[in-house]
Amino acid sequence: MPILSTKRSALLASVCVVPLFWTAGAHAQDAGAEGAPPSDAPPSDGMAPTPGMAPDQPQVEAIKPPPLADPIEAVDIKGNDRIETNTILSYMVVQPGDRFDQDLLDRSLKTLYATGLFKDVSMQRSGNMLIVHVVENPIVNRIIFEGNHSAKDEDLTKVISLRPRAVFSTKTIASDRQKILGVYAEKARYAATVTPQVIRLAHNRVDVIFRINEAQKTLIRKVTFVGNRTFSSTRLAGVVSSKETAWYRFFSSSDQYNPERIKYDAELLHRFYLKNGFVDFQIKNATGELSPDHKEFYITYTMEEGPRYRLNKMDIRSSLRHVSAESLHKYISLFHNQWYDGSAIQHNATSMQEILQAKGYPFAMVHPEIARNPEKRTVNLLFDVSEGPRMYVERIDINGNTITQDKVIRRQLPMSEGDPYTPMDRKYSKAVLEDLGFFKTVSIDQTPGSAPDKVNISADVVEKPTGEFSLGGGYSSDAGVLGNLGLKQHNLLGTGIDAGFSGTAAYYEDQADISITDPYFLNRNLVAGIDIFGIQNRYMTYQNYSEGRYGMTLRMGYSYNNHLSQSWSYTLTDRNVGDTWSDSSWYVLDQSGWSLLSQLSTTLTYDTRDRRMQPHSGYVIRIGGDFAGIGGNERYFRGKIDAAYYIPLDSLMGNHDWTVDLRAGAGDIANWGGGRSDIIDNFYLGGNTLRGFLDGGAGPRTMGIPARTIDGVKYPMHSQEDFLGGRFLYTASATIHFPMPFAADMGIKGRYFVDAGGLDGLRVRERYTSPSDGYKYTPVYGDTLVPRVSTGVGFSWKSPFGLINIDLGVPIIKQKHDRTQLLRFGFGQQF
Repeated sequence: MPILSTKRSALLASVCVVPLFWTAGAHAQDAGAEGAPPSDAPPSDGMAPTPGMAPDQPQVEAIKPPPLADPIEAVDIKGNDRIETNTILSYMVVQPGDRFDQDLLDRSLKTLYATGLFKDVSMQRSGNMLIVHVVENPIVNRIIFEGNHSAKDEDLTKVISLRPRAVFSTKTIASDRQKILGVYAEKARYAATVTPQVIRLAHNRVDVIFRINEAQKTLIRKVTFVGNRTFSSTRLAGVVSSKETAWYRFFSSSDQYNPERIKYDAELLHRFYLKNGFVDFQIKNATGELSPDHKEFYITYTMEEGPRYRLNKMDIRSSLRHVSAESLHKYISLFHNQWYDGSAIQHNATSMQEILQAKGYPFAMVHPEIARNPEKRTVNLLFDVSEGPRMYVERIDINGNTITQDKVIRRQLPMSEGDPYTPMDRKYSKAVLEDLGFFKTVSIDQTPGSAPDKVNISADVVEKPTGEFSLGGGYSSDAGVLGNLGLKQHNLLGTGIDAGFSGTAAYYEDQADISITDPYFLNRNLVAGIDIFGIQNRYMTYQNYSEGRYGMTLRMGYSYNNHLSQSWSYTLTDRNVGDTWSDSSWYVLDQSGWSLLSQLSTTLTYDTRDRRMQPHSGYVIRIGGDFAGIGGNERYFRGKIDAAYYIPLDSLMGNHDWTVDLRAGAGDIANWGGGRSDIIDNFYLGGNTLRGFLDGGAGPRTMGIPARTIDGVKYPMHSQEDFLGGRFLYTASATIHFPMPFAADMGIKGRYFVDAGGLDGLRVRERYTSPSDGYKYTPVYGDTLVPRVSTGVGFSWKSPFGLINIDLGVPIIKQKHDRTQLLRFGFGQQF
């Protein structure tokens, strides 16, 4: 039989030959001839696809010829070069010994195409042999990216399916092209083009080249709000994270279109309106329309505000045993007639629930319920207090911690086996494990236990590197030009111990520190650590001496609850006052030399702030004391109290970036047992404690003394004033933090401040304030509690080069000889 060129022709020929075989078989049977083909043998089938049919989706017309009885004696594979014959046979449904059944041939053909190994497959029958012709797909030799700059080769390689030494297919290359375009869409380059090119090589190999034209970023030209009546479009533009393109947003990506950001902005608008009383607010549509030239996006938010509601009646319903509704009213932090605020209501409910659980009701649940009155535009609020289902922890499993020890994770969890379990425990567990900083991801899952009231907890973590190397530099008003080096390990050998070394070299200061901290000392709620340090300060810009400190500090701290904690420390320091000038005051000359400080300190802290860095609400109070005299040659008591209160202005300004920061502090130091009264232990006022004044520039200081002759002896002048510090200090500060217009996207925040403070109490080894002291007579200025007051503005910028702080302070009330400092700034970076 001649070889047919296509599968369709083979199939047609087989069908046409079938009647002849059938007739011949019948006559042969009647005549008793031998070798006639069995009557149930199927026809041969080439199964060539029709023109235009996709190779990987072959279609064969359902032709049902009379079956042929002959089995397939052998399957002959032709055209394969790289792929083994046995491998091809293993993919086929039809096998030697099977009959020439069209369904089996059909399925075999589809299976071979589905492997993706072949460009073409055809089948034909030759006697009782099935011949399969294959054309193998080429092998990818190399994958090359050309024209890519904003996306690295390795980033593009991760998203595509093609790989060197893999089988090439046109379907895969088309899919990979779309994936590369997706990468550039994430980078706001929607006008990018990707052109695949295939270079054929010897031995059925190909090089695949993706020629990329990245084009310019597709930026947001216009953000439009439709349906807003209460708030202006300018106000709402400050709420969403997507911004219109502007020249000053060169460090920001907020003007780059991102579909996920549009969804996030819709949620931001929803939260904003709910926070401001619009209970029925809805986002009807949030769309981004690409300009025809693919260079700009136009974003439109369509909304329906609805009426604005105020809080009317607030009540509590309690079904918790031994807990009356009246006893819980004091925990309602909202007030009558304020604008409805969904987030504040939920926060109040969560706070009330945590209070109840801390008081011995572990299954207490608080659900806020609201009832609208559209006519009066008011909302009645009800806190439903009830007992949730009783659940207990049966087992806790820790998974994925290849470095961190199990006990380090377990001790952070708020529950252990046998403890009550609530949904708040699950949320808190995830938060505390994430706060450790040891893991890339943390998930807390629960599964049913052995009984209906038991639950198994699984903490699944993925470790991340916890070592840190930092190298940086900058400038500050205190230390001048500086450079720093640090090496830290926050999870030493998986024990949770924090250890590190840091060093700073600056124009006016050198410092080195070795620190080790165990956050769970002796497997208890104790933080313990040790610091070994060396510090050399050169105050020669505003003092006539330098100071060196070398020693160690032993630290320990513990928490009473989530807000109250206490720390203790013992410091042993060898100190030196040196590099005194010949014209330094007698107060400084008396201090020169070495002294040994042995000091025990403690600090009690009550902290309710919402976050430690840049808090927005809450307050913190610290009460501390130092006792020097456990050995050494210093003898004093020193006490200090500080407080800070943060007031959010969200409801007034409609913006989360407005905060009032109120601070106050006071301190006193008293000698005992004939101590040295070194001025380096005194309080100093100025700099960070009183902006607008130089460090130590407000408070007791010596007066410059001209050269003079007493009793025929000529004494040199003491021209420079020396800052002496004082015994009693008080400070107060009020700061308003606000967003900078047109600069918030660049990470710039502004502040306006008013600082006040006073310092008095001359604490020196000897007094030389009386003319009777002869040539040592040195008057002192500024020894008064009369307040110094300054005001000014400042800003902080989280720049790509580091955090920059600049404050411009102007003294309003000052004393004679106070040293002022108009501009104070600091800059630094670690990388």
